[in-house]
Amino acid sequence: MKLVFAGTPEVAVPALDALLASGRHEVAAVVTRPDAPAGRGRRLVASPVAERAEEAGIEVLKPVRPKDPDFLERLREIGPDCCPVVAYGALLPRVALDVPAHGWVNLHFSLLPAWRGAAPVQHAVMAGDEITGATTFLIEEGLDSGPVYGTVTEEIRPTDTSGDLLTRLAFAGAGLLAATMDGIEDGTLKAVPQPAEGVSLAPKVNVEDARVDWRAPALRVDRVVRGCTPAPGAWTTFRGERLKIVQARPVPERTDLTSGQLSAGKNNVYVGTGSYAVELLWVQPQGKKPMRGADWARGVRIAAGETLGD
Repeated sequence: MKLVFAGTPEVAVPALDALLASGRHEVAAVVTRPDAPAGRGRRLVASPVAERAEEAGIEVLKPVRPKDPDFLERLREIGPDCCPVVAYGALLPRVALDVPAHGWVNLHFSLLPAWRGAAPVQHAVMAGDEITGATTFLIEEGLDSGPVYGTVTEEIRPTDTSGDLLTRLAFAGAGLLAATMDGIEDGTLKAVPQPAEGVSLAPKVNVEDARVDWRAPALRVDRVVRGCTPAPGAWTTFRGERLKIVQARPVPERTDLTSGQLSAGKNNVYVGTGSYAVELLWVQPQGKKPMRGADWARGVRIAAGETLGD
């Protein structure tokens, strides 16, 4: 088939690579979000998908909105049979959805209908799910509600951050998306409607969602830290300034600390929760680089009874 691939961040690059390597389909063009400011200089930078497409000599389309007439005209000129999508980052209007004969097929990083929305991996980790996966489905105008072509499953490991898990899903999902394109072309795959039961939503995780509540049980604190790593980053406050919690570890044997109470030793620093303590393995003070929790504690000289959070 002739394909137009839509995607933007680094997590979409493995799927583009899989389609380019398949040898069975032609990736005629790539659709991605416009260049965005990045770094201290805030200079405009192309998306990772755009950079990969340019390396491969593929036409790159960067519409401000997918309903822009110039973009729609070019899409019709290319005449794709199908448009595979991975984390494109913009809602597709009906007029665009109707262009390819086989529609737009999205790779979503959950086992639909669980965790529909922008942040399925973060929510799966924060909810304590043990299994997740990736799903290919036909895009409709609803939120991740279209009929499903295929799935792959992935175990969520006890120490997984959302970044760890998303990296594995990106590669597993890349193979699934390539196989889905093959099945659509040869007619062996038919999309099956999602069940009405088991729907859950995964909206974007914002900075306030990533604030650690030390009154919560240690397992909840651990899930929030892992689910919000690397972005937006779990955080708390210490002496009125923000402190990012980069890595923590539940310590069931420490039950002597109240919620938010700090206890620093020579090589460790612990903080109390609503159940038992967690060890702060890595933290990042405001305006500084990440450092080991014990090094941070020595530097700030924690006083007896000091706490994290309000």
